[in-house]
Amino acid sequence: MEKRGLTAALATVGLRPSSVVGFADELRLGLRGTTRRVWGRRGVKVRQRLQLRYDWCYLVLAVDARAGTLWWGWVPTMRAQELPPLLGWLRDSGVAALVWDGAPSHRDAEVRGVGLPLIGLPPYSPELNPAERLFEEVRRQVEGQVYATLDAKVSAVDAFLEDLDADPARVRQLCGWAWIETAFEALADDQPKAA
Repeated sequence: MEKRGLTAALATVGLRPSSVVGFADELRLGLRGTTRRVWGRRGVKVRQRLQLRYDWCYLVLAVDARAGTLWWGWVPTMRAQELPPLLGWLRDSGVAALVWDGAPSHRDAEVRGVGLPLIGLPPYSPELNPAERLFEEVRRQVEGQVYATLDAKVSAVDAFLEDLDADPARVRQLCGWAWIETAFEALADDQPKAA
């Protein structure tokens, strides 16, 4: 997809202005924690507990930035054979196409065989993906804490995403970027006029 090419990419796969398009990406979530900025008293060294266990799974998240709707699921690895059931669930949930980066597992024949049109983002452009903005909020919510198990951390992320999904206005505020709406409006202009 070239600069200002979202409208053309959407039209190429046959989408209409009312189509539901998910912007998707994945986040590796694990018990190898990171420190976060925290407030402390001046002159007093701040100490944070840091977890150093190598145990992780992947959050696959899709967001409809225009409606403020989220879909997410968990996979143990990012191997291509893990993704088709999740993509089939997205397709069955009404998602007409997915805007995704060009990771190797995303380009696999098994993934493409699901029947969900995949629109590629330009390489090295996470700033174009609204899912990345949501990952910032997820990290802000869960990092900097020590969890007993990976399941406990996954549960914390699930609870946060459920709260976020229940507030579409907040999701639109975080992810409803003007250029996405402009691309869909231009898609409406490209549609043939009824006689």
